[in-house]
Amino acid sequence: MKHTEKELQTLKEEVSQMWKLVLSQLEKAKQAFLTGDVELAREIASREKRVDAFELKIDSDCENYIALYSPVAVDLRLVLSLIKISITLERIGDFSESIARYIIDSEKRIVGSGELSTLFEDLQIEKMFDILLSMLTDSFVALESENTRIAGKILSKDNEIDKLYHNSLDILTNYLQQNPAFIRSGLKTFLLIRKLERIGDHCSNIVEEIVFYVDAKVLKHSNSLEMKE
Repeated sequence: MKHTEKELQTLKEEVSQMWKLVLSQLEKAKQAFLTGDVELAREIASREKRVDAFELKIDSDCENYIALYSPVAVDLRLVLSLIKISITLERIGDFSESIARYIIDSEKRIVGSGELSTLFEDLQIEKMFDILLSMLTDSFVALESENTRIAGKILSKDNEIDKLYHNSLDILTNYLQQNPAFIRSGLKTFLLIRKLERIGDHCSNIVEEIVFYVDAKVLKHSNSLEMKE
């Protein structure tokens, strides 16, 4: 293996480690949300600094690689994609921390709060978490295997997230009209759902970067769902 190939492999491994950390953060955010586990939420918040550190290191290492080796073609596409993927993963990490803060600051804990638990079921928040986790996991597999055949499937899941997000507006509106005492909690819940919707967008952005690296195709600002088989 040439020296430049070893450097590229090291960059990919750094991104893989960051990816696993961010995936763990999102998984724990789901668990903390469903159980009202404040201690777990605090753990998520404390680990956010590790996510930030990964992003800074990857950005610096990629810049150094470009400066030292002046890569072209597929190698250049890989390095540029890794930079953008690490930035996007950091943003997903930020949203996971925000979800943790929602749990920490929540006026009513999910556990023991029957009314809010019923509302969360109607909003299908757990389903949103599951879809996002599958998007992030499948994208990781796509990069590791350099296989973009599942890209369309991953991107189509973002449509599911968008539908759940838009449905939540009507569900929350109807609920708060009948339960005005929960307006503050309802608004916070809508902000949480908005964060989940944005995570879906970021997962789609990651897929677009993988397709750019592997297939040399630019999906940004195009109808990405044309890739569906």
